[in-house]
Amino acid sequence: MPDRTAPPVIVVEGLAKTFGRQQVLDGLDLEVARGEVFALLGPNGAGKTTTINVLTTLVRPDAGTARIAGVDVARNPEQVKRRISLTGQSAAVDDALTGTENLVMLGRLSGLARRAARARAAELLERFGLADAATRRVGTYSGGMRRRLDLALSFVVAPEVLFLDEPTTGLDTRSRRELWEVIRSLADAGTTVFLTTQYLEEADHLADRVAVLDGGRVVASGTAAQLKARIGGDTVELHDPHGTLLREVPTDGSVSGLRRALDVLDESGAEGIVTLRRPSLDDVFLALTSPDGHGARRAAADTLKELA
Repeated sequence: MPDRTAPPVIVVEGLAKTFGRQQVLDGLDLEVARGEVFALLGPNGAGKTTTINVLTTLVRPDAGTARIAGVDVARNPEQVKRRISLTGQSAAVDDALTGTENLVMLGRLSGLARRAARARAAELLERFGLADAATRRVGTYSGGMRRRLDLALSFVVAPEVLFLDEPTTGLDTRSRRELWEVIRSLADAGTTVFLTTQYLEEADHLADRVAVLDGGRVVASGTAAQLKARIGGDTVELHDPHGTLLREVPTDGSVSGLRRALDVLDESGAEGIVTLRRPSLDDVFLALTSPDGHGARRAAADTLKELA
């Protein structure tokens, strides 16, 4: 569970980064609590991967500051590296080695003695549900198994903060949900998890808090429920047999509210199939990342702030 009584483990203030003429980060501000699962959402090119690259010391910012556990990522990158681990969009595993051999090799490179490295490998294979495949070459693993092994490699030396850049890209639905369980268990054990994702269902399911990045800035943040509540309440919808929307009536979601909405539909004489629609993170995402340009996006963000 997030510890909001302790100082934030990640603090970003006024972060800016430009590549050529492209301003990717434009005064980014955010905080992440210790033990929190924090999801950063945004359209392609919004700056999600650049944010992770700055926080993990891979890219130096042009302006602003970023601190991990109180340590400045630009001034003391080696200290930061000892506190974090990064799992990128592609699994960084050696297909020619077995699961055990991958883990033992990294353990030895991380300074563990041979016996300690083998013990840690066995522990992690069990923890990540790979014990039965320990002696198989990784080239025979499924996509989900490879991602679990990639995560296990991140924990050879347990990090304070785990960064996951679109961790379930390319996985099927079953593998994605299995990986969600692993990530949630890591957070429950006390690891702070910072993830980017294009799957809004993933953020809704996993994250304690969500931030929407657009134009290089966070335009809204909060729990998934808070963000969904800001853009409106439930709606009773009437569809024809082909799924075409005929009528919609706002409701507060209560039993009495639903009755009133149904009465409105009855009085109109309309007939069809009735459904209850609740706001989703998709609605939040579309409201905040309009394709009409930054002016429209900022206007949408200002509207949400007024409703908060």
